[in-house]
Amino acid sequence: MTGEEVLNTFQARGALLTGHFLLSSGLHSPRYLQCALVLQFPDEAARLCSALAEKVRNDDRIGRIDAVIAPALGGVIVAHETARALNVRALFTERQENVMTLRRGFAIEPGERLLVVEDVVTTGGSTREVMKVVAAYGGIVAGAGSLIDRSGGSADLGVPRHALATLEVPTYIPEDCPLCREGSIAIKPGSRG
Repeated sequence: MTGEEVLNTFQARGALLTGHFLLSSGLHSPRYLQCALVLQFPDEAARLCSALAEKVRNDDRIGRIDAVIAPALGGVIVAHETARALNVRALFTERQENVMTLRRGFAIEPGERLLVVEDVVTTGGSTREVMKVVAAYGGIVAGAGSLIDRSGGSADLGVPRHALATLEVPTYIPEDCPLCREGSIAIKPGSRG
C-alpha cells in the first residue's frame, strides 16, 4: 500500500480536514487527520493495519514482536488490528492523573518485545510516553509505527519506525500561530459534531 493510497483513503472518508486545529501536543495546525473517520470501518482498519504490520515484519532491525501497545484512545484500534495481523496480543495505555499508565490488568513481562503504534505521530510525545511505560515493566521497545507521520519524518524515537504515509504539515506554538493572528480560533478535533 503506497502513501498516496493511504491518503486517498483518508480523503475519501472525509478524514483529512482543513481549518485551524488544536492538537493534543498543544500545537496549532491548519490540517488535521481525524483517523476515527477511517477506523470506524473495520475493513479499512484491517487493511491499513495489515499494511503497517507487513512493514514491521519486513524490517530485520525490529525482529520478534511479542505484543503491540498504543496510547488510548486513538491508538487502540491501530494496536488491535496490527496485533491481529502479527498474531500477537494488543495492549493500550491510558493517562491517569496526567501520567501514562498500564491498567485494566494488562501486564508486560521483562524481556518482552513490544511494537508501539499510534494512529498519527506529530511530535512523538505520546509514543515516547508509552515507551517509558514499556521500559518501566522491563519490556523492550522493538520498534514504532503509525498510520500517518505528520512530522515529515523528523520525529526521532530512537527505534526503527514505520508509517504508511508521511505528511509535512506545519504546526505552530500558539504564541506564533498565524491563524490565531488572523483572528481564527483553534478547535480541538473530535469536539466537532
